Amino acid sequence: MQKQSKSTTNVKRLVFTAVFIGLAAALSLVKIWHMPMGGSVTLLSMLPIAIIAIEYGTPWGLCGAFIYSLVQMALDFAEVFSWGLSPWALIGTIAFDYILAYTSIGFAGIFRKKGIPGICIGTFAALLLRFVFHLLSGVIIFASWMPEGWSNPLLYSVCYNGAYMLPELVLTMAGAVALFKTPSFNKLVGSNL
Repeated sequence: MQKQSKSTTNVKRLVFTAVFIGLAAALSLVKIWHMPMGGSVTLLSMLPIAIIAIEYGTPWGLCGAFIYSLVQMALDFAEVFSWGLSPWALIGTIAFDYILAYTSIGFAGIFRKKGIPGICIGTFAALLLRFVFHLLSGVIIFASWMPEGWSNPLLYSVCYNGAYMLPELVLTMAGAVALFKTPSFNKLVGSNL
């Protein structure tokens, strides 16, 4: 009986993760607004990945977020290759802007046992880490692409990435708190929070 229950739990966890990765991918295609310098704010696309981490913990969240990074890379594959990057810049972009940046969202569940404050802190930390990876990519890889008038690659990268990551961070945190404060959502996902 115990073995069958564990098997059912694992299947539920896998299905939940797959559905939420699919939801995140679909939401990433819904752009609320495009920033003037580049980048865009999506319709809570990181929230489903954060929910996976909050619901099942950081190790599972990192696995789900890593798979999501591969999905995002597949969705942007043609665009990234059209930029004409050198092989090293392409490898750096894949590492920093996709694998490391999106996988870091899996840290959203790091303080999940602390309730709503833990959800806020964990989500903030995860999205801040994502911002740091994009920032590093901007400084290391895309500094040569700075528009005229910009002389500091760090400042340019902070402005470029901060312009869309700050609204994403605020919206994702607000969405996570709103959902986990709703008893019907907690019942639906089977949350222990």
